[in-house]
Amino acid sequence: MKIILSPEEEQFAEEVRDVLAKELPAQIRSKVVRGATLSKQDMEAWHALLNRHGWLAQHWPTQYGGTGWSAAQKTIFEQEIARANAPRITPFGVNMLGPVLIKYGTEAQKQHWLPRILNGDDWWCQGYSEPDAGSDLAALRTQAVRTHDAEGEHFLVNGQKTWTTYGHYANMIFCLVRTANTGKKQEGISFLLIDMKSPGVEVRPIMLIDEEHEVNEVFFRDVKVPIENLVGVEGRGWDCAKYLLQFERTGIAGIGLALTALAQLKAVAHRQIKTGASLDQDPLFAAEIAKAEISVLNLIATNRRTVSAMNSGAAKGYESSLLKIRGSEIRQHIWSLIRRAMGAQARALIPSSEYAAQERPLDPGDVAAARYFNARKLSIYGGSNEIQKNIVAKSVFTT
Repeated sequence: MKIILSPEEEQFAEEVRDVLAKELPAQIRSKVVRGATLSKQDMEAWHALLNRHGWLAQHWPTQYGGTGWSAAQKTIFEQEIARANAPRITPFGVNMLGPVLIKYGTEAQKQHWLPRILNGDDWWCQGYSEPDAGSDLAALRTQAVRTHDAEGEHFLVNGQKTWTTYGHYANMIFCLVRTANTGKKQEGISFLLIDMKSPGVEVRPIMLIDEEHEVNEVFFRDVKVPIENLVGVEGRGWDCAKYLLQFERTGIAGIGLALTALAQLKAVAHRQIKTGASLDQDPLFAAEIAKAEISVLNLIATNRRTVSAMNSGAAKGYESSLLKIRGSEIRQHIWSLIRRAMGAQARALIPSSEYAAQERPLDPGDVAAARYFNARKLSIYGGSNEIQKNIVAKSVFTT
């Protein structure tokens, strides 16, 4: 699939390709190709590489260290890192919290936290979902109460968060907490920055179906949080939450990952034989590949328009929900086609510990089951697709 670029865009793409070819550590590239789990050190090395080139903070203004990229450049960059078998950027600090601090944080908060995000001094995780508050996020019950003691004024936090990605790596968590119980359930929610090393914070692992430790439960028992770690107005944290989700859901569209999955689909279909010819020559399956490719191209075009609107402040908010819906559906469908193409050769499920230990590149289909099952979460996390459709409907069809 060839995407036509302008001369300036092609020059930018070549610059990215050249840097990745020279500087992306072979160990990290090999793990991405094999489908192995990246270590914390791998992700930190990737973060540092991007920061050295000023390529990290794509959603930040240049005055705070942002890239100043156009919507096209952001899309090209994601495509190039996927083509080079480089990891995605760990999003929580730079792509989620950073934009919230820039819009809602005090100047002191910006001066303190933003450089630390860029330099990798802090590893952030996200404290949104709770056992009874997933897609219905406003139902959250984690409490934060203002209190005084000999140390001064602070919040005292009690509650639980779940599905906390990389919480076992993080030293900081941005958290939605309830500071009041009056009015609508979206009211009385506040946005706090909490030190994970504080007394009373406990992290428990949740093991996924492929034996991967990616997510966690986080418990708070009388955790003291300084008043100055409140972002925005107390009780108006829902504004921060919605703003952050625009960036999270745009990222879940996964342009680069969709392109990578499409390339794997084509490779598997070309190798599989059906009635004496490769599967990609079968008219019905070739039509499925073509439909998937058209969907990815449409996703790229819509992503460019959305990012451009966000850059100019013209986005209405529901566009990121549309991207999340289609991006998750497309990647799920492509991985379903890969398993279908493999037929009886598809493994039932390869535990992550097994394929992570491999020293050779695996056949693209060897990890099809693990990727297929892992992709099931795409339509759930970041707000389920059903909730996203409600957001779009309310935004477009009501006045």
